[in-house]
Amino acid sequence: MKRRELVKLAAGSALLGGLPLGSTVAAKKGPVNIEGLAMPPLNTTFMGVLKGASDYYKFNSSTPMIFGASGHAFLINIHKRLDPSGPYVWRRDLADPLVENIGLRMTDLGFYSPQSSEKDRPGVEGKLRDALDKGFPCFLINLENQLITGYDNTGFFTDQPWERNFPPARLSFGSWQELGDQFHVNFYILEKVTPSDRLTTTLDSLAYAVDLHENPSTHSHQQYGVGPDAYAQWIDAAADYGASHGNWWNGTVWSECRTMASGYFAEIGKEYSRVSRQASQLEKAYAEIATDLQTASSREMDSGEKVKLLGATAEREAAAIKMVADLANSLRTGQGV
Repeated sequence: MKRRELVKLAAGSALLGGLPLGSTVAAKKGPVNIEGLAMPPLNTTFMGVLKGASDYYKFNSSTPMIFGASGHAFLINIHKRLDPSGPYVWRRDLADPLVENIGLRMTDLGFYSPQSSEKDRPGVEGKLRDALDKGFPCFLINLENQLITGYDNTGFFTDQPWERNFPPARLSFGSWQELGDQFHVNFYILEKVTPSDRLTTTLDSLAYAVDLHENPSTHSHQQYGVGPDAYAQWIDAAADYGASHGNWWNGTVWSECRTMASGYFAEIGKEYSRVSRQASQLEKAYAEIATDLQTASSREMDSGEKVKLLGATAEREAAAIKMVADLANSLRTGQGV
């Protein structure tokens, strides 16, 4: 199955549409810029989008909190050929309730590919402009996640997570020419909602972390593996694809996620002193996993050594997940260690 088909499967939304290619549509007014909306230069661009929106809405959530409370700090998703799409093609919808816990409601406006009906594109463009007019951040995912911060008379402004030409800083109305000939894009609106209380948010995120490990197939699509399945697929692919760009990018993203998991447990330990010892152990465990994954990201590393390291890291993560479940139980029952 091709990647764009997998992204379409992940979206699970009705198609919206647009103008014939090469045409333009006049915005209702412009330019419109949402002041104070920008994404930080994180490798995990989905988290960059959520952090940018959270800061815009003035929730004052730390970066480890965004990663941890959304559950993303605990995700690892690997394609059987170590494709760099691993960080993007997973069951995002199952994390939607966790994103609402931190005060953000994601409304999916649909999936598009070059095969989508071109005549309906003004529909989604109009919904995006209406949301931006109301001060609601929007975002798209096409290879990378990007905040949509406003528009002028000919297109949308798309924030760039890094100081480079990719991904593009603009999306032209009608043509979407910046996406190229082969695109697979979803659009979202991010509305502000009342965050859940801290304990609910924490317990939900820890339950999600455990579920990623215990029920990995629920969170993945064909050709991809989550949790222990991710490690198994990475190990199987190491000999043939361990020197690939995909190996490097997966290791880079998932290492960042585990670094943020470590920071998340540091914050939990400060918030709930009765579990500070358990949280401290998890802070250390996830920092070590992050180091392992960063090491495994090397394209120059011997494949045999990489397999050995990934096997040990898989065991380390399985042990950490058991500690996560114990910590959740301590928080739920009012006990602690």
